[in-house]
Amino acid sequence: VKVRVIREQINQADAEIELVNQQLASINLTAPFDGVVIEGDLSQMLGSPVERGETLFKIAPLEGYRIILKVDEREISYVEEGQAGSLTLASLSKRNLPLKVERITSVAKAEDGANIFRVEASLPDAPAVLRPGMEGIGKIDAGRERLVWIWTREMVDWFRLWLWSWWP
Repeated sequence: VKVRVIREQINQADAEIELVNQQLASINLTAPFDGVVIEGDLSQMLGSPVERGETLFKIAPLEGYRIILKVDEREISYVEEGQAGSLTLASLSKRNLPLKVERITSVAKAEDGANIFRVEASLPDAPAVLRPGMEGIGKIDAGRERLVWIWTREMVDWFRLWLWSWWP
């Protein structure tokens, strides 16, 4: 009786091994688009268990980039959808890339001691050397004003706010 029980346990273990082998043979990692792996390193995960539905990689497409601009709350009133601007990336500092404002989020986020609005922009003519995660400085054309107004408007806005807070 003990031999039969052990034999059946061995058969059960063999069946489980065969099932796992079949599942391993059917594993196929395929992204729905061409892109670049921006997060995840399979070599670091060798030997560790992986759960079903766990994220192994994050892949970014190689076209249709979204530019995220962080605009201070004091400057957001000068930004509108459809405005043009330029972007200079740290790794491509000799090139100014034209951008177009697509969307302005309506919720501010506290970051580095300031309230920041997230402004999404697009690059009409994105060069092939762009990669996800690149950082730089973006400028939005918000119109022309006199230099005196540009230099003093923050102080004037602060004074207006201070005056309003003390006004009965």
